[in-house]
Amino acid sequence: MIETIESGKLKWYHILNPSEEDLNYLKDNFHFHPLDIEDCRSINQRPKIDIYDDYYFMILHFPYLDKANKFVRTKEVKIFWGKDYIISIGKSHWVIKNLFNSFKENSIKLDESISGSSDGLLYTILDRLMVETYSLLLRLGGEVELINRELFNKKAEKTIERISVTRKNIILINTIFKPQLRLFHKFESGDIKGYADDMEEYWGNILDYYQKMWDMVEDYAELIEGLSKTFDSLQTNRINEIMKILTFFSSIMLPLTMITGMYGMNIGLPFQGHPYAFWMVFGVMCLIVISLVIYFKRKGWM
Repeated sequence: MIETIESGKLKWYHILNPSEEDLNYLKDNFHFHPLDIEDCRSINQRPKIDIYDDYYFMILHFPYLDKANKFVRTKEVKIFWGKDYIISIGKSHWVIKNLFNSFKENSIKLDESISGSSDGLLYTILDRLMVETYSLLLRLGGEVELINRELFNKKAEKTIERISVTRKNIILINTIFKPQLRLFHKFESGDIKGYADDMEEYWGNILDYYQKMWDMVEDYAELIEGLSKTFDSLQTNRINEIMKILTFFSSIMLPLTMITGMYGMNIGLPFQGHPYAFWMVFGVMCLIVISLVIYFKRKGWM
């Protein structure tokens, strides 16, 4: 189903779940390239911007959180951009849907979006998507900070889960941002000229916003990597401490076990018939324990 908002010469077509009839309508009325129509039928396309004489076709990716607000997912944004129209198509980001509904309720807002040009409308859409993505990155940064505070927590399982989930989300966002950075550079460099005048500062603002978020993702990646290594070192040190204590205990018990084992044999042993044999053996065992403890402390092992 094709929903339309019109303000002056500017039109915004929003197609949420395009049917074959909708795609044929676009092909017949706008004469879009067949490959672009084919891209609208499929999902999981690579980010790109196709430049034609009378329109642009772009596929962009933006992150969002799943229903559990735990894992980051990727949402495709497909947009046809012409001189006097914008066509958003497919299961686009909810930000676009909300913005469309907002303009639908008040079409004056559409005319006010940067002089009512298609370039201005596209900038408004991208700006809203950037703001939403920035909010998600701030939330991700909060997770990194939480891991930093709980790094010395004894509940290792919970910390390991947080590190694993956050690292997975950062890697996914990294894969989303990296190929698109050069696409947004095309706006500022002039490769994508658009249709309105004096848009260079606006495209530069979008690029700055995106570059800022890219830097944030790189910083988070370095932080989570450092926190992960620190956590692994802490866990290794804790295991070593436990093993050291168990080794001390085993070292002390070894000679005592040998003595008790010898006197448990059915053979004649020195002082076996002495009335104070038990206390003599017990005293020797205590002396061995005290001697080993003193020895370990002098060596600095305890």
